[in-house]
Amino acid sequence: MAVYEIPLSPAPQTFGITLGGVDYRLTLLYRGGWTVDIADGGGRPLVGGVPLVTGADLLEQFRHLGFQGGLFVQGAASPDELPTFTDLGFGSKLYWVTRV
Repeated sequence: MAVYEIPLSPAPQTFGITLGGVDYRLTLLYRGGWTVDIADGGGRPLVGGVPLVTGADLLEQFRHLGFQGGLFVQGAASPDELPTFTDLGFGSKLYWVTRV
């Protein structure tokens, strides 16, 4: 199992990233709470509007799409604290964890 911190900043953003050897396009938006949209490397949507919540693999319900890992959020002050608008990427972190 490998753990990779996805570099983020506390602003809406879209970027390409390779996770588990697969190219993705992530879009993070603040909609009263942070959410992530995931597209394949060509920009075709895979999942959308997934809330960045703690305590669970954000991709567990989408395993049928073939993700080779999971996304996990850890809060700033405690592991269960939700990311705020201003601490995403600094205090609150998003991690990719490969599946074995």
